[in-house]
Amino acid sequence: MADRDDIDALIALMARLPGLGPRSARRAVLHLVRRRGSLLTPLAELMATVADSARECLTCGNVDTAEICGICRDPKRSSSLLCVVEDVADLWAMERSGQFRGRYHVLGGTLSALDSVGPDELRIPKLVDRVSSEGVEEVILALNATIDGQTTAHYIADQLEGRVPISSLAQGVPIGGELDYLDDGTITAALNARRRV
Repeated sequence: MADRDDIDALIALMARLPGLGPRSARRAVLHLVRRRGSLLTPLAELMATVADSARECLTCGNVDTAEICGICRDPKRSSSLLCVVEDVADLWAMERSGQFRGRYHVLGGTLSALDSVGPDELRIPKLVDRVSSEGVEEVILALNATIDGQTTAHYIADQLEGRVPISSLAQGVPIGGELDYLDDGTITAALNARRRV
């Protein structure tokens, strides 16, 4: 039987999750405890299962329950197109669109001199190896439009120069976006990436 210290420890752990602070974690734990049979127990069991079975794909870095993820194993996916993303959340976001039918490469972050993250701490050497050995015909850089993301994109472009064509996602005004709410950098990127109608 859990005592109050266990509940407080659960709240503290939940508060460490992205998007949850102490108050939200407290509300979530209270909700789970109130719905112990229908929510808390199944959630705990599933979390234990995922903790045992989840692993990083040896090829691309995606999270799956097999050593090679379903995307890398899918024969219908094009092995000639390789989309480079910072982390698994970015891969999952790309997959939600249902538009990309190639394969992925998860870097595991971005280059950052301040945080002492260099190319060897990321999966950049593995990317260069994959481009050479897997018959990749185009690399799409789908990195975030941050300073570290752009620095990483330039570094990767330098590493792959002359080996394979490299493209990046378009940047600018989002669908449904209003100019009045956009920052200066987004408007500048949209102007620079303009095209004829």
